[in-house]
Amino acid sequence: MKNKITRVIAHRGAFKKNNFPENSIASLKEAIRLKCYGSEFDVHLTKDHIIVVNHDDDFLGMPIALSTYAELRQKTLHNGEHLPTLEDYLKEGMKQNETKLILEIKVAPNLPATLQLTDAVFEMVQRSGAGPWIEYISFSYEALLRILHHDPAAKTAFLAEIDDELPVETLKRDHILQLDYDYKIYQEGDWFNSAHQSGMTVNAWTVNEKADMLALMANDIDFITTNEPELLFSLLS
Repeated sequence: MKNKITRVIAHRGAFKKNNFPENSIASLKEAIRLKCYGSEFDVHLTKDHIIVVNHDDDFLGMPIALSTYAELRQKTLHNGEHLPTLEDYLKEGMKQNETKLILEIKVAPNLPATLQLTDAVFEMVQRSGAGPWIEYISFSYEALLRILHHDPAAKTAFLAEIDDELPVETLKRDHILQLDYDYKIYQEGDWFNSAHQSGMTVNAWTVNEKADMLALMANDIDFITTNEPELLFSLLS
């Protein structure tokens, strides 16, 4: 018998079914409408230190770090939205209390730039009063440690690709209480029992196939990040 109900995180918002732009306000609103546990999104810092929501380090061919926000606003997403700022995104997310904002701090070209982004993100979250909505994730271990330095109670999760994963014991030692790994990593080893016995949670990304979802659910995974939230909800129901 299953002990846990796996919770759904929409990857870059719930964008795919309705052809919304990834990481847009529209995809965030759809994740909220679906009652996803969380809506994942990515942030970067512009040349004039505005935090924007975008996956890649360029926006429609314009390098974000080398462009001002005014320059980036000269182009729009395919639904007519301008590139969202983190401030815009937080304001929209804070209109409700069901869906968490899963904030990925992107890895910049060097560590000082990554930590500059991290500090700017934390300051914006604090200034907006958005802390209760936010969970921080990153491929940068140093960024997560920086967040925990600012706020030891912050919810953090370490992202890892295959061969970059760290053992449960290392994360627990550093008070990072969620594994957030490529789902293929969990196909070997005893990740689920080890994490759960340590009081930690487990998320997998990016899981879009029914068979992979079912295999993870059979292991009582806590969260699944997916481009197909509707499919995952159908399996859970």
